[in-house]
Amino acid sequence: MAERHKIALVTGAGSGIGREASIALQAAGYSVVLTGRRAAELEKTAGMAGASGGGMLVVPADITKPDQVKSLFRKTEETFGRLDVLFNNAGKNSRTAFEDVTYEEWTSIVDVNLTGAFLCAQQAYRLMKSQEPRGGRIINNGSTATHAPRPNGAPYGASKSAITGLTKSIAIDGRAHGIACSQIDLGNVATELSHQLTIGVLQANGTVTPEPRMDVRHVADAVVWIAELPLDVNVQFLTLMPTNMPLFGRG
Repeated sequence: MAERHKIALVTGAGSGIGREASIALQAAGYSVVLTGRRAAELEKTAGMAGASGGGMLVVPADITKPDQVKSLFRKTEETFGRLDVLFNNAGKNSRTAFEDVTYEEWTSIVDVNLTGAFLCAQQAYRLMKSQEPRGGRIINNGSTATHAPRPNGAPYGASKSAITGLTKSIAIDGRAHGIACSQIDLGNVATELSHQLTIGVLQANGTVTPEPRMDVRHVADAVVWIAELPLDVNVQFLTLMPTNMPLFGRG
């Protein structure tokens, strides 16, 4: 349990990493605001809450829409009075050959992965700066693609690389206000969307090779660990990946 009652907000909380992280934070004593576009899936996440943890509040929102993001954080403040942790988790991917990426596809991925993360971080920052006790923690979900992008992944790799710049900027601007900002770069995680990895994915040398995945619970545990650190300590960057994932040999 946290030393005092804390509030977390998780984007993309209706499935995968966001769902598991929300459940883990709730079990650690946080009240968790669950957001995403699919209300029914958010309600499923809320239904997985443990009896002994904090509460869960479902607030559907499209994080690419500034007005909806403002409403999300206004509802959070009205309900709980503060925010201690934002897990900027929502993301979107594609596997389109570079020359075939359309403007619409590029924009849709950048809007979620980068602009959405910025909009949520900005609202969290404003709330954390003004609340008492002041401060909080923003955890951005980056990707191992920032270190070694996959073939046919330009929009995703570019947007996730930009998250690194956003993380650094928030970290330095937030120092004066007790706001810490971290980035967690994840390798292959076992979720409902990553089954293709076990069958085979395109490598930089043109081959198609199966890759290992790690249990999503390890990601959730890492998020809780970072969240529970005192605000005078920061994990600036954390890479979490399967030991045998072919990352550093990629390219």
